[in-house]
Formats: sequence, structure tokens, C-alpha cells
Amino acid sequence: MAANEVERVMSRSHPHVYARNNRQRFLTELKEFVRFPSVSAQPQHASDVKRCAVWLSNHLRGVGLEHARVIKTARHPIVYADWLHAPGRPTVLVYGHYDVQPAEPLGEWRTPPFEPTVRGQNIYGRGACDDKGQLFAHIKALESYLRTTGRLPVNVKCVFEGEEEIGSPNLKPFVTRHARALSADTVVISDTRMLGMNRPAITYGLRGALSIELEVQGASHDLHSGNFGGALLNPLQALSRIICKLHDRDGRILIPGFYDCVRRWGATERDYMKRVGPSDTEILRNAGVEHGWGERGFTLYERTTVRPALGVTGLGGGYQGKGGKSIVPASAVAKIDIRLVPDQAPAEIDRLFREYICRLTPPAVKIRIRTFFRTRPALIDRTHPAMRAAVAAYSKGFGVAPVFVRSGGSIPIVNEFQKSLDAPVVLMGFALPDDRIHAPNEKFHLPNFYKGIETGVWFLHEVGNKLHHQPEGLHRQRAAATL
Repeated sequence: MAANEVERVMSRSHPHVYARNNRQRFLTELKEFVRFPSVSAQPQHASDVKRCAVWLSNHLRGVGLEHARVIKTARHPIVYADWLHAPGRPTVLVYGHYDVQPAEPLGEWRTPPFEPTVRGQNIYGRGACDDKGQLFAHIKALESYLRTTGRLPVNVKCVFEGEEEIGSPNLKPFVTRHARALSADTVVISDTRMLGMNRPAITYGLRGALSIELEVQGASHDLHSGNFGGALLNPLQALSRIICKLHDRDGRILIPGFYDCVRRWGATERDYMKRVGPSDTEILRNAGVEHGWGERGFTLYERTTVRPALGVTGLGGGYQGKGGKSIVPASAVAKIDIRLVPDQAPAEIDRLFREYICRLTPPAVKIRIRTFFRTRPALIDRTHPAMRAAVAAYSKGFGVAPVFVRSGGSIPIVNEFQKSLDAPVVLMGFALPDDRIHAPNEKFHLPNFYKGIETGVWFLHEVGNKLHHQPEGLHRQRAAATL
């Protein structure tokens, strides 16, 4: 048999060989995916989000999945597909999000954010890593199985949303309503980071999030600063004073009652985190700064994972153009990002924040507070068989066993999957700490993309072998349930 014929036969029967032989095509398709400016937070991109959903649905159908369709919601659509032909085998729900963060500030991008560009071993573009590249690795793993063996070792349901970056407001009720149809033995999500090159990690803890906008209003319109400066309180100055009273000098949040429900971790957990997590030096190097800041008595890793945080993510008001302008601005706005930890409840922290801001607000101005979304923190059992399957998959896909880490980020839907589906969530990320997620020049390291595909193939195999602890009848029931 000729060499090319041998390769053709092998690629037809071995998913890993197929994945390696098709890397260039996979990269071309990833570029198509990243090219959609699917920014969920910006109304002008609503049609782009929808076009991206249609493309993704068609792609899922093309790789061999069934029932692929776009499901309308009150805002951005959900994409669903499945393959349910493994009776008596476990069911895996694959989740990801195809929406992306805004690309601004555009001037800081070396190449246009929605013109995916390969430089060296990285692909650059908004969403290349968060989360299109990581999501796509699982799709290509499914394709590699279906195009070679013609079947999967487990049943699979795919749920990809277009609203993760705005708090998953429509996916949460969707999962609640369709809990039986979405039932699974485990949920796998790749939307987290590794510790570094060839240092894979499985995330077992996520912080919650609270996104708030605080507006301070003065006069009904901008005023001449010569006529009114010194006679009226400037809203920008009032807002600045309020912001300055949100922390003490050491970074501790000053909202009364804010820390009442923060869970305290014992020496065993803190020692484990110190042993496997990134050092202060690594975190500072990845951030590109020399000095840290925050609560005393905690490492930087602890401050970003098991301790809450409050940050100002945006400020607006007054004149923003070149040169000066003599005005007292009519209003000023701050966007506030609060990260929560067990056992803080987002609604309670929202209430405490509002009460505190009202007390800080001087009578010379008025305030308006808007809450964009709330997300609860999440903890995941590290000992579940699905986690062991992920450890085995990483060990084979990357050649290195992963460690268990916490993340300071938030994935809004994780708690809902845990509650409504009663399924363990496996967070197996392929991002690097320097992939500039949410920042200009976001990238995805292509070796991680390709190893992620092979890890995804191994995960499907390992789940089929390790999740045998439940009765075959329950596996069959979950596989039969579909939308």
C-alpha cells in the first residue's frame, strides 16, 4: 500500500491522526469564526451576533452533529446540537460562548480585532481565545471522532450561547425550563486558563460577579465654568470623592457588611493553593507591572480567587476631546465590577452597595444606579470521576498532568448547570496567562489549540470509561432526552 494510502486509512480510523492532518483547515475555519464581530454588549452588533450563531449552527451540522439549530431568545440566540447514538453510555454537555467583549480601545490593536492574524505561533483577534478558540477545540474533537470512527464514545449535547459576556440573562431560564432535555452526566467548559506553557490546569473555583453603573447627575446640561464654577458641585468631582471612599489605603472594601459572609479557608486549603498556584512574581509578570496592591495578609493569588474585589472599569463625563473646555459637566458615570466569593450573595451585596452609595452622596447631586448582571460564585468537587477523566485527558493531550486551581473570573452559567442539571462541571481551559483576554491584541496560542483538540478527543474517551458509577438506565434516560 502506498504511503499516502496508508495515511488516508489511518486518518479514517484514528481521531488523533485526523486532528493532526487537518490542523491547517481547522485554523482557517477558526479564522472564519473569529471574523464575526459578535459583541453581545453593543446593540449595533446584534445582527453580527445572529450571523455568527447561524454560521456556528451550520458548522456543527457539517461536522456530523444532529438537530443543529439556532434558538431565539429575548436578545441573542442560543445554538444547540447533539449526537445521541451511544445507548447505555454517559452523556456529555459541551458548553461555550460565541459572543465576545467589545474591542475598544481600537487604537491599541496592532492588527484589526476582527481580521484574525497569525503571527508566530499565535492567532490574534477579539474572541480568538475567549471563547471561540477554546470552544472550537471541542467541536474539532467531535469532528475528529465522527469523521474517522463514524460515532462517538459518549452521547453529546452542545449548548453555545451569545450572551456570556453580559451575564447569560437568557441562558439561565432556558436551562431551568429545559433541564430534562439538557440532562447530562457531566458538563465540560473550556473558558479558563492554564498556569503557563505546558502547565495545564483544571479550575475548581470561580468568583461571582456584580456589574453596576453609577451615575452622578448635577444640572440638566453642561454649564459655563466661569459663571458657575465654585457655586455648584461638579458631578465628576462628586463621583471621584465617592470612588475614593470605596476602599481603605490597603485595598479593603469599606462597604459596611461586605465581608460578613466571606468564607474563611483553613491552612490546608491555603497551603495547597500556595503549592500549586502562581506565585506573586508570576502574577505580576503576567500583568506586566512591578508592584501589587490589595488586602494585607493574602497572596496575590488569594486576592484574585478567594477574596472579593471591587474595581472601577470605566469612567465618563465632561469633555474628552483635545485641549481644554470651560464647563461644569452635567453628569459623570462610573462602571463598577465587583467580584464575589463563597458565601456572598450577589443580591445582598447589590443592596449593601446601594445603601452605602446613598450615604456617601452629597445633597448637591443626584445619583442613579443600574445593575447589569449578577453571577454567583461556584465551587466544584475535585474528586468526581469526571475530573479524573479530565486529568487523564490532559496527561495524554499535553503530556503533563494538570493541577487544580481557582480562577478569579466568572462564568455565569456554571451555578445554573450545577443546580438545574445536578451535573459536575469540568473547567478544562487552554488559555495562557498572557493571552490578553478582554484586552487589545487578544491571542490564542496555536499549540494550545491543537493540543486542546487532542485533549478533547481523549476527554470523550475517558468519560466513556470512567463515568460508569451511575446505572445504565439513567445513562439511557439522559441520552434519550433532547430539545
